[in-house]
Amino acid sequence: MASQEEFSVAADRTADDIQRDIEQARTSLAEAVDQLAERTSPKRIANQTKQSLIARAKSPAGRAIIAGTAAVLVALLVVRGRRRRHAA
Repeated sequence: MASQEEFSVAADRTADDIQRDIEQARTSLAEAVDQLAERTSPKRIANQTKQSLIARAKSPAGRAIIAGTAAVLVALLVVRGRRRRHAA
């Protein structure tokens, strides 16, 4: 339950004080909603993921993985090509 002091403080506030507090709360809430909308934007998330993948691919470990994958693909294509020549 509210104390007598809290009622006294509330009673000392004018309509203008309350209106100003409401406007400040409204502005603060609008900013928070805008920030949440930006954080959860699919376009922003996709761009951030893309940039992260590019950075990983440019790292030494990423380059090694790409090179290894390319080598395996080339080897598979060579084997496939040889099998087709022998089958024909």
